[in-house]
Parts: sequence; C-alpha cells; structure tokens
Amino acid sequence: MSSCKSFRFWSVVFGLLFAILCFSGCQTGSSGSNYAAFQTGAAGGSEGASTLSDGGNTEIINIGDSLTVIFSDAPVPEKNFEVRVNEEGTITLIQNEKFVAVGKTRGQLEKEIRERYVPRYYVRMTVTIVPKERVYYVDGEVRQAGPKFYTQPITILKAIASAGGFTDFAKKTKVSLTRLNGKKQTINCEKALKDPRLDVPVYPGDTIYVRRRIF
Repeated sequence: MSSCKSFRFWSVVFGLLFAILCFSGCQTGSSGSNYAAFQTGAAGGSEGASTLSDGGNTEIINIGDSLTVIFSDAPVPEKNFEVRVNEEGTITLIQNEKFVAVGKTRGQLEKEIRERYVPRYYVRMTVTIVPKERVYYVDGEVRQAGPKFYTQPITILKAIASAGGFTDFAKKTKVSLTRLNGKKQTINCEKALKDPRLDVPVYPGDTIYVRRRIF
C-alpha cells in the first residue's frame, strides 16, 4: 500500500511539473510572436514614414540640364518653355525673367518661378518642371564610345573612364571638350592625372572627343 501511495504521489508531482513547463513554453512562444509582430509593424510604419518624407523630388538641377517648364491654370494660356540650364546656371522664361536654376530641386525652382509671376503678372498659375534625360557623349579613341547617362557630377577623366578608358592609340594630351554653347577647349589628360585642378567638370549635353595619335 505504501508503494502505491508513493507511486501516486510522484505521479501527481511529475504531472504538475509537466503542466507548469508546458504553460511556461506557451507564454514564451506567445510573447515571442507578439514581439515579432510588433517589430514587423514598427518596421512597416517606419518604412511608410520614410516613403512619405521622401515623396518630394530632391534631385538637384545641374548646368546643362534640359527642362520643360509647363505653365498651367493661368487666365491666359502660356506655351511650354523648353530650356537648358546655361553655364551661368540660369534659365530665362516669360517676360525675359531670369532664374538661377543650378543647385536647386525642381520643387524649389517651381515655387520660385510661381512667386515671381503671381500676383505680379498673373492672378493664379501652376508651374511644373519636367526634366529630360541627362546624357553626355564620349567619342573617338575610347573603348565604349557613345552617349552616357549623367547621374552625378563628373569630370573629364571619369567620363572617359565611364566609356571604358582610352584605347592604345589615344592622344591623351589633346582631348577635345565641346560645351552646349559650342565653346571648345583642349584638355591634357596626362597632366590632369597629376593635377586634379586640370580635371575639368563635364555637364549634360557636353561632347568629349579623343583624337588618334600619329606615330
């Protein structure tokens, strides 16, 4: 009898211990799941906030950029202006009004243009700026000649590197750079390699031509 009582006693004890362990495991799993769900939700919320905050256009306008300036909602319809940011960093629009465009975002420039015309010239007006594709051109003795996308400020040495670099027949001492306004300059790229001050900037619409050297 005593062994039966002992057996029943330990059975009860082990049963209670097993129940306690199961209950603790369930609580831990639930807590972990809730924490994971919270983390996922928080991450989703953070991502959403970031998307909203980045909704505005932050791309900076550069020299050489081609822009279409659209004037709408004005009492008298105005034509769209196809302009290119000149080497001074400016554009000229209606009434020969000049605006500094370089270094600003499209949103900033739109706001500035509207404030210049309303209410001075118009009761109301909406200004929208649409950029065109940015490219520069590399031709002549480079390994991959052709148009290249302008994605960030770049110099003549980097522009040539983006075209695969010089061929074995390139005349590196006399590389031609032609600006949008037709102005030309000759760059000695061998000297520019040694002196960064000679590594001139390249702008959208510029053309680089690498001559072939004569033996």
